[in-house]
Amino acid sequence: MGHDHDHGHTHEHGHHHDHDHSGHGHHHHHEEISESEAVVVDLGIPDKELSPHQLGRRGFLRAAGVLGAGAATASLVTASGVATAAAEEADSSGRGTNNKAPKVWLAGDHHIHTRYSSDGMYLVEDQVQHGVAYGLDWMVITDHGSEQHVRIGVENVNPEIQASRKRHPNAFIFQGLEWNIPAAEHGTVIVHPGQHEVSVMRRFEEGFDGRVRSATGNTPANEALARDGIMFLSDSVKRKQIDDALFLANHPARNGIDSPHEVRGWRDTDPSIAVGWEGAPGHQAAGISTTQLGPGSARGYYGNAPGANSFAGYPLESYRTWGGFDFYTATVGGLWDSMLAEGKHWGISANSDSHSNYLDTAQRGAGSDFNAKGFYNAPEYSGSPNTSAGDYWPGFYSRTVVGANKASYANVMTGLRNHCVWVDHGRLLESLDVRVRLNNQEAHLGGVLTARRGQRAQLVVRIVPAQFPNWATFVPKLAKVDVIQGRVTGPVSDADTLHTPETKVVQTWDVTGRTDVIELTYDLGEVGDTGFYVRLRGSDGKRTQAGFYGSSVDATGPAIDVVGDANPWQDLWFYTNAIFVLPRR
Repeated sequence: MGHDHDHGHTHEHGHHHDHDHSGHGHHHHHEEISESEAVVVDLGIPDKELSPHQLGRRGFLRAAGVLGAGAATASLVTASGVATAAAEEADSSGRGTNNKAPKVWLAGDHHIHTRYSSDGMYLVEDQVQHGVAYGLDWMVITDHGSEQHVRIGVENVNPEIQASRKRHPNAFIFQGLEWNIPAAEHGTVIVHPGQHEVSVMRRFEEGFDGRVRSATGNTPANEALARDGIMFLSDSVKRKQIDDALFLANHPARNGIDSPHEVRGWRDTDPSIAVGWEGAPGHQAAGISTTQLGPGSARGYYGNAPGANSFAGYPLESYRTWGGFDFYTATVGGLWDSMLAEGKHWGISANSDSHSNYLDTAQRGAGSDFNAKGFYNAPEYSGSPNTSAGDYWPGFYSRTVVGANKASYANVMTGLRNHCVWVDHGRLLESLDVRVRLNNQEAHLGGVLTARRGQRAQLVVRIVPAQFPNWATFVPKLAKVDVIQGRVTGPVSDADTLHTPETKVVQTWDVTGRTDVIELTYDLGEVGDTGFYVRLRGSDGKRTQAGFYGSSVDATGPAIDVVGDANPWQDLWFYTNAIFVLPRR
């Protein structure tokens, strides 16, 4: 449906990677404390003189018990780098860690296209109206960065967004962008609504979109341009041009061109802006077989193979989804865990990537000229359901559930930044509460606890499984819940590291047949010299196999999806973000 989206095709820019990145100038090994961190820990400098980002770091350290009256700069530089890593997890608003229970949970989708994408077709209101009907509280409109979009679309889509905001006052509808990341894949950029949301987004797209800037090739300069784009967003917040901004990488493993050092580079540039990636891509209907009247393609449109653009270290298995989830997220001990093992949060999401939706009866409006106008005419009734489309409406299948203090634009963004997130497919869960308790402390998803060595931590989980039919008109049945735990080993010496051997499934509960409230506890053990993190995963148990690193690491993980035969409704999973427990320095 147009080459913007690359349904299953590798990109044309070269993407060769070797393991000598010393000349790239973007590795952060934390052997020395930065000037910015020195300012943060110097309590002689009053809070009011710090930038919002520095104030956020200081607030995080105070909340974690790392920074006090006697704390020295050197205390942030340790052999494992744990405290330094923790310092980077502050949110720029200064709200600190997520150790308090969220008051509300808000379901959303940060990856939605409209007629302002060359491979889209819908009005903003089409997507929003469906998303609200299917239970979403927040949505992000993310049309593709392109010459037409930066010239016409970024401006013209805004009135449609404003109209939907007025029509749906209880929904939070963000203007975003699907960024062509220089030297890499796509990503969602989100800005907080405000007077300058359009102008900042336009300047970002003009200056840093890989397609607009002809900066798609894999060069150190283009990789640096991507990091500069993140810094532009960071500076726009600091200068109060916009209230907030976030970036999440989209379908990261689809073409193998988001190399580990690039992802780490984005995160380390500003972890209050670059907060995570799609743990599960959209296009989940694409895997329905033709015998079931589906597209017969690859689930998520993950049907590719390595090319000249791809990072050579990725295995062939990474070019497929596993239980509908991206390989980097689905693999216990894989790239996501490798990043978490550094002691740094990195979050996941799940969304629709809706362009044209399975079984919808609409088609593009007649007489459309996207190249000239920058958008398609309003869709029209076609008279027949589209069985070749691979997408679902927002909220129909995937959702990203964010914990917040209250329902607001700012709190949705803060929840994403604080990694207080769980995701599921097919409404597998009604609700989920995960916390780690340690003496009189407790932390929720995205939180960080600090404790003396030798103290024991306990995981406490409360799940309400699905009580009502989902949008495929059946009540999904949760069958198992996995606890995944890993040791925090500190910053990696090679930024292209994609495996950590000290993370595994440590507990699996069989909850087959349970329809009541499920309460589970697990002893996470003593806090050691480096600390650990824990995350949860669960499924309907219909399709499992040993994980990529073997059954001793993950005995019943998600199965690799078969191209042309991967019905998403017969393979439902939920995942959570991590909670950290770190030793007190």
